[in-house]
Amino acid sequence: MAEWKTVLVTGGTGRLGRALVPRLLDAGHRVRVLTRKTREPAAQEWVVGDLRTRGGPAGAVAGVDAIVHLATTNGKGDVAATGNLIEAARAAGVPHLVYVSIVGIENIEFGYYRAKLACEHLIEESHLPWTILRTTQFHDLVTAICDVQRVSPVTIVPAGVCVQPIDVTDVADRLVPIVAGPAAHRIPDLGGPQVRNLAELARTYHRTIGRRRLVWPVRLPGKAFRDYRAGHHLTPDRAVGRITFDEFLGSRRTHDGDR
Repeated sequence: MAEWKTVLVTGGTGRLGRALVPRLLDAGHRVRVLTRKTREPAAQEWVVGDLRTRGGPAGAVAGVDAIVHLATTNGKGDVAATGNLIEAARAAGVPHLVYVSIVGIENIEFGYYRAKLACEHLIEESHLPWTILRTTQFHDLVTAICDVQRVSPVTIVPAGVCVQPIDVTDVADRLVPIVAGPAAHRIPDLGGPQVRNLAELARTYHRTIGRRRLVWPVRLPGKAFRDYRAGHHLTPDRAVGRITFDEFLGSRRTHDGDR
């Protein structure tokens, strides 16, 4: 039987966090979610702290057995935030630190990926027990690319780029046994079930929600897009996710219709 643990989740209100927290609770763990403001009581425990300040997460990590670090600033702020979390964790009894990262970040010239890689290095050198799980992009990335351009009659996507999107529930399901087990360092990547052209996925999304849009693939310049075209962000040998993009859209449409 898995050991019951006290688990702190940073980024617990984000897409992945909202899927993970109830699964940890169902597994019998006591769950704390780090927040910067006081919130109403819930099944999980809210703990106030700020990863952006040194000492900010100290109270949140006190007495925990494991930390799942999902919080992100989507930029260089991740490095300082991760450093502050590690410092607090060292002082709190060296809990198991679980970090969710992104497939192929060492091979893609993209600023956010540079920050994620720096966070990985901090964790590897932290002297804490640690596990790093890399995943491919979430299904939501494709819908976000389309939605941010929703007022335009044309949706522009990078030409020649394939993606391997994965559902956050697949990632959350993988994280639960990781939290329950011992630190394992870098574990096998987690990829979505299908590698598909980004333009094709964009057309599928628009068609599914009934939005008439022309999808225009444009060959974009720069090293990052060259690396994406080369497929460095893909892991076809680890296509272990279960929920396809079409199934994700079907589920999302069902939930939207229920509201």
